Order: sequence, then structure tokens, then C-alpha cells
Amino acid sequence: MKNVLLLIFVLFSFYNFTEAQTKPYLTLADAQRINAAATEKAKTEGWNVVIVILDDGGNLISLQRMDGVQVGSIDVAQAKAKSAVFFKRPTKVFEDAMKAEGGARIATLPHAVGVEGGLPIFKDGVIVGSIGVSGVTSAQDGIIAAAGVAAY
Repeated sequence: MKNVLLLIFVLFSFYNFTEAQTKPYLTLADAQRINAAATEKAKTEGWNVVIVILDDGGNLISLQRMDGVQVGSIDVAQAKAKSAVFFKRPTKVFEDAMKAEGGARIATLPHAVGVEGGLPIFKDGVIVGSIGVSGVTSAQDGIIAAAGVAAY
């Protein structure tokens, strides 16, 4: 038992609690602001969509399904957001790569979604989350996602 306690003490002594506490993260208020801006853009254009905001681990912070959107867009928006946060890049990058010669290999990567509408969200150069939008064309989904990220 003494050895276990000693090991725990040693491990904690090397852990930098200050760094862990100062790492930027996406708050619920941030997610609500991003969602509000994306929703406003969608409404202005007359597009009904699903908007998903994830944290840096790919966990759901918010999900909004506007009236009349097909149920399948819920899963698609989540997949786009997960792809953006896991790979730290817009899903448009994968879409473009899949259109290029030999780009079909992208489809074999776990969580890589080759459809525009997913964007990573960064703060001070650190990924803090992502947004995924689905419901209209992929280009329109991308426009809505960009409006949301711009509000952050």
C-alpha cells in the first residue's frame, strides 16, 4: 500500500496543474454565441439546418435542429464536427482531396468526412472544438459554419 501511495505522490508531483488550468477551452456561452451566429446566417438565407458544436475531445456541447430538417442531418452534422476536431482541419479539405486523383483513400480514414460543413475552432492556436452543419448543400453548410466560427 505504501508503494502505491508513493507512486501516486510521485506522479502528481510531475503533473503541471497550472498548465492544465490555463488551457483554453470552449465554454457553453461560447458555443451558444457560435450557434446563434450560425443560426442567424441560416435564417437570413432561408436555410434550415442542424448545427452541432463539439469540444476539443469530440464531445457534444450543443445541437440544434431547425424546423423541417431531415433527421439524417443530425448524424451528418455530428460527423462533420467530429472530423473537423479530430483532424484539426475543415472537412472541405477532405472533400477536395477526395475529388483529386487517388483521393478515394481519404474515405478509409476513421472519422474523415469528405463533405464541406465542418470547421475546427481554435483559440490562441489551440483547438478548442468544432462546428458541424448539415441540411442544405455542402457549400451552404460551409457558409453557415464559417459564420458561426467568425462569431467566436
